[in-house]
Amino acid sequence: MASSSTSTSGTGAAAAVAPGGDCHTASEINATEVTGSHVLTINGYSRAKRVPRNQFISSSFTLAGHTWSIRYYPNGCGSCDDFFDDYVSVYLTVVPDAMARFSFSLVPEYGISYIRSYGHQYTHMTSEPSGLKKFFKIKELEQSGCLRNNSFKIRCDITMLNVVKHEDATKTSNTTPKFVNVPPSDLVQHLGHLLSSGEGADVMFEVGGETFSAHRSILAARSPVFKAELFSPMKEGTATRVRINDMDGAVFKDLLDFIYTDVFPNVDEGDTMAMAQHLLVAADRYNLERLKLMCEEKLCGYIDISSAGTILTLAEQHGCAGLKKACLDFLMSGNNMSASIVTGGFEHLTNSCPSILLELLAKLTVTSS
Repeated sequence: MASSSTSTSGTGAAAAVAPGGDCHTASEINATEVTGSHVLTINGYSRAKRVPRNQFISSSFTLAGHTWSIRYYPNGCGSCDDFFDDYVSVYLTVVPDAMARFSFSLVPEYGISYIRSYGHQYTHMTSEPSGLKKFFKIKELEQSGCLRNNSFKIRCDITMLNVVKHEDATKTSNTTPKFVNVPPSDLVQHLGHLLSSGEGADVMFEVGGETFSAHRSILAARSPVFKAELFSPMKEGTATRVRINDMDGAVFKDLLDFIYTDVFPNVDEGDTMAMAQHLLVAADRYNLERLKLMCEEKLCGYIDISSAGTILTLAEQHGCAGLKKACLDFLMSGNNMSASIVTGGFEHLTNSCPSILLELLAKLTVTSS
């Protein structure tokens, strides 16, 4: 919150405010992050290689009200003196302008993605392209295992800084100056400190070999499941120590953090997919619908050939309609279904949710007809 207080006085037409009057203004800047990803599939790689140097193939998508475009240069971008002849180049543009950071990665059929980051700092992005001249050596791309059946995928992960400014109209008073500025709410910080300090805690949880202190009333206010367990005449309702099985300690800690702060836990980028899966299960278990939807949204950005089967199984088992539709749409696109069938995740889907196969077959039948 930024605020300012000024006073002016004068005579004749130049006087903006009456003598002795005060002018008070206030403004507020709210900065939030919006994250998302897009997977660009390059089919017909050998034909695309015929595109001359400095010429690109592009594909557009929408994120947070902005139109983004990935430019793929099969034979690189730059002057002949740049010595980038044997590299593939990728760039990103956006309309309207945005403050963002992003990374590109090759998506393998199995295993870990090959990530090439553009930068960890926010950049003012425009319709002018920003990106990587040396995304991948052409020979490395062709030998990476990511190129299969003359096709490969480029994933772009974007984090956009969304800044909203609020300005109050100038308030003029000839008599009473403004002595009090009301700060923004810090309830979240106080509740977070209450959890981390353990002050006033009246229940202890044993989860995955770790112990966590908490407050019954806060848990009950946030989760109807905790309310039923902690305020019932049964054993859990009177016990000061409660054991929770089938959950990892780190997952329960993140669950508590959300309950107290209503903020998605801060997770290392490489662990986001796994933690979102575990948290989704925990959120469904304790009927935390907002956290469950947050996890669904995160996982929608991680659907690919290797993960589609596993994520679809999770969506079906926990009633995640949006996530399920995202998986089905992905599998129905191009050759994704045939490529996914040979993965371990799809085998898990077959064993755990055989009814999904009937649904997929029905969709395939409708599409082919």
